[in-house]
Amino acid sequence: MDALTVTALIFTASALLVHLLTTGIGIVRTLKPNRAPSRARWNAEPVTILRPICGLDPFDEATLRTTFHLDHPNYEIIFCSAREHDPAVPLVRALMQQYPGIRSRLLIGDDRSTPNPKLNNLIKGWNAATTPWVIMADSNVLMPPTYIGEMLAAFRSGTGLVCSPPVGSQPDGAWAEMECAFLNTYQARWQLAADAFGFGFAQGKSMLWKKSDLDEAGGIGALALEIAEDAAATKIVRQRGLRVRLVDRPYAQPLGRKTAAQVWQRQVRWARLRRSTFIPYYLLEILSGSLAPALAAAYAGASFGLNPVASIAALWVVWYGAEAALAKSADWHMTLASPAAWLARDLALPVLWIQGFMGNRFTWRGNEMTVATAGGKP
Repeated sequence: MDALTVTALIFTASALLVHLLTTGIGIVRTLKPNRAPSRARWNAEPVTILRPICGLDPFDEATLRTTFHLDHPNYEIIFCSAREHDPAVPLVRALMQQYPGIRSRLLIGDDRSTPNPKLNNLIKGWNAATTPWVIMADSNVLMPPTYIGEMLAAFRSGTGLVCSPPVGSQPDGAWAEMECAFLNTYQARWQLAADAFGFGFAQGKSMLWKKSDLDEAGGIGALALEIAEDAAATKIVRQRGLRVRLVDRPYAQPLGRKTAAQVWQRQVRWARLRRSTFIPYYLLEILSGSLAPALAAAYAGASFGLNPVASIAALWVVWYGAEAALAKSADWHMTLASPAAWLARDLALPVLWIQGFMGNRFTWRGNEMTVATAGGKP
């Protein structure tokens, strides 16, 4: 057996072992019972939820409505819009009128003190919040009734921030299935595993802050030190000797129908942001899918007289069988089409990885941005 065959065998076995380990961690975490703090702590911990709005998406009425159905007894909602005439403003005002018993308000104004339009939209809400705990939650997050309790429960000793990666739900069409393949058994799986080993990364979809912690680090403006506020949050928390922790069961993001351009451009945007903010980790992403291990398995198998196609097929059966087990245990979206979407995702990953290096510009909700732009003053 030559050295190249040995290397291929070791790489295949190592990659498969890591994949099974990360899926196993995901299964264990998502099967945990709900962790919620005691009712006494709920009453003692007032929370503000900041929800920035920008444009009107098909599921916004459903996702924003869930903010009014949380079982926490002491919370306030602050909606933030940069423009009075934003299409989502009438919806928010209608929801506020429907739930007069829930403290809520809508703040309108465009700060423009940082290069990040989402952050600019949130600044007024952060400054208006008076509670010790503040959650920043994107408008497309579908909140379960236990949302606040689960976030608080994850804020254990040594924690500086609690987050949840998005989990795609309700996809309509092949490209939305592809987005689910990226979000769920790939990105959420890796993030849950990294968190289990103490390397949690912030995700801007849902972020629970102890307000005094971020204020001591320079306030919400400190999140502009990176073009992605979640990357800045990760670095701020780690610099303070604390950890970013994730909830065990990430929260859903309804997808609906997606075009190829929407899915690909979003993944390229995230790839460029990861490359810009965490380059050592990004360099390893080329090895995170099943394509490289499959090719290595084909080469190693051929050295033993095995059919390369059979070797690849065997590896993919185990690989995607593990992903199916995770999706099933976590109750994430899965259909008969999901394995094909997972395979398509892994075949696309090398192209996506290369595109992450091929430029700095991207568009977010009509705003032209670049990963080279950062440095808002804290």
